[in-house]
Amino acid sequence: MIAILLAEDHQIVRQGVRALLNPVEDFLLVGEAGDGQEALKMLEQQQPDILVLDLMLPGLNGLEVARQTKKRSPRTQIVVLSMHTSEAYVAEAFRAGATAYVLKQSSAGELVRAIREAMNGRRFLSAPLSERSIEAYERELTTDAPSSLKTLTPREREVVQLVAEGHTSAVIANQLGISPRTVEMHRHNLMQKLGLRTPADLIRYAIQQGLVSMD
Repeated sequence: MIAILLAEDHQIVRQGVRALLNPVEDFLLVGEAGDGQEALKMLEQQQPDILVLDLMLPGLNGLEVARQTKKRSPRTQIVVLSMHTSEAYVAEAFRAGATAYVLKQSSAGELVRAIREAMNGRRFLSAPLSERSIEAYERELTTDAPSSLKTLTPREREVVQLVAEGHTSAVIANQLGISPRTVEMHRHNLMQKLGLRTPADLIRYAIQQGLVSMD
C-alpha cells in the first residue's frame, strides 16, 4: 500500500482528491491537513510514503512545508498540487524537495500517475509543463534576486505580490484603484530596480522575499 497524506486548505478540493484516491486499490489516504503546521505534525506522526501538497497553505506555506518534510520524514516523496503554471513556482518547488508537480486543472489520471512516479523516485511534470522549460528557466538565473526590499515603495510591494499571485494588470488596477497603464509602469520600474529580466524572475523574487500571500 502507498500511504498518502494530503495537505490542502480548501475543503472542496480535499473532498475531490479524496474521492479520486480512495478507489485506487493500493492507495491509502492516512490523513488530511488544512494548514502548514498541521501538515508537519501529521507528517511526523504518519511518516507517509507520499505528501500531496498545495503551495498556498495558511500558517506555513507549502514551500517551507516541503523543505521541512525532508528533515522530518526523509522517506516521504512530495507531489505538489498547484494552480500555478509559472516556471518560477515549479523550479522553487523542486528546489524545496518536490518530486512531482501536478496542476489542479489536470486530469485525475495525471495525479495518480504522478504519485506512482514519485513513489519510484522519478520526477513528474503535468502538461503543459516540461523539463526543458524548467531547465531553461534555471539556466537563465545567473544571479540571485536582490535580498533587500528597501528599494521598493509600499505600492511597488503590493504590485509585486499581486503579479506573483497571477493577477492580470487589469485586475491589479481594479484592486488598487489605479489605471492598468500605471500598473504596467510599476511593473517596468520594478524589473529595472531589481535587475530582473522576465516575469518569472519577478515571481521568484516575490517567493524568496515572502511577499506572496499564502493565506
